[in-house]
Amino acid sequence: MTDRAAPTPSAPTPSDPRLPPRTRRRPLIKLLFGDLVSAALTVLAALAIVMLLPALNWALLDAHWHVAAPGDCRHGGACWAFVAAKSRLILFGLYPPSEQWRAMIVIALIVAMILASLSPRLRGGRLIAIWGGAIVAMLVLMGGGVLGLPPVPTSKWGGLPVTLLLAVLSLGLAFPLAVLLALGRRGRLPLARAISVTIIELVRGLPLVGLLFVAAILLPLLLPPDWTVDKLGRTLAALTIFAAAYLAEVLRGGLQGLDGGQQEAAEALGIPYWKTVWHIILPQAIQNVIPPLTNTAIVMVKNTSLVLIVGVFDMLSAARSAATDPAWPAPSTEAYLFVALIYFVICFGISVYSAHLETGVKSRRHG
Repeated sequence: MTDRAAPTPSAPTPSDPRLPPRTRRRPLIKLLFGDLVSAALTVLAALAIVMLLPALNWALLDAHWHVAAPGDCRHGGACWAFVAAKSRLILFGLYPPSEQWRAMIVIALIVAMILASLSPRLRGGRLIAIWGGAIVAMLVLMGGGVLGLPPVPTSKWGGLPVTLLLAVLSLGLAFPLAVLLALGRRGRLPLARAISVTIIELVRGLPLVGLLFVAAILLPLLLPPDWTVDKLGRTLAALTIFAAAYLAEVLRGGLQGLDGGQQEAAEALGIPYWKTVWHIILPQAIQNVIPPLTNTAIVMVKNTSLVLIVGVFDMLSAARSAATDPAWPAPSTEAYLFVALIYFVICFGISVYSAHLETGVKSRRHG
């Protein structure tokens, strides 16, 4: 018998059915103006670009990056040289210049802790303990008075560290309070339910500015003369209560979305109530409401800018103070844009962290 050579497969031709069908490329003009919606979007995008060109020209091309004297910024584009000259005041406020390295370390610690929170190894009690230790270290660094650090009163605190500390502390303290309020509102005890409903609805019915005024101005008048509470502490208390009321409503929505049979099964197995809440109910409720929790956190970060009304020297107050320097030709726009950029970076970071958490939750559910 003779071996026959195996037939070699023929090269596919353009009309070969084995090839995927060709996709027709639409001409650019049809892509942009193919229908009424596409044409309207194209026109709107072109108008937006035309309107943004003067702003980009002002912010970049005609901007003053370096000037020999403040008066050189009177004409032309943006005066970013002012932001560079006043950056320490905007970032650190009235904090003593010789001790501003401590405020820099506090900012670095907060950023490091936020990045560390992304690690899947740090969860639950370990993460809470590390955050607690870091916050104590931050307060010691800012306040001083120990370990050879010169004391700095809270009236001298300002700038970005105050903004970050108010945001982190108010959210961190508000969350356990929000859990108690949410559980109390859905609980079986009438007294606990009445107290929770009263606190939540009363706080949510008041503007944050009103709460800040009560905490900063009225509260010292109502307390006994020998009771002194720091203004920054009173402001933090108002932010915490405000955040707790809104977080409690978010958590209540997550709790209502759970199957009530889980708690009944836990009771039948003899599992204590608080263990059931901590290990079974609360983790599921938080996973269900990650987006609204993120939205509340972002709102609270932006709400820290309202503390300037009661005299707390946060980052926005520092920018406002820097813009009043008569030596510079009223560069308030540049100062506020710089502060807005920092707020955007913070809020965008929170959004990215929220997306990271949501991705982890989805992978665990479908994995």
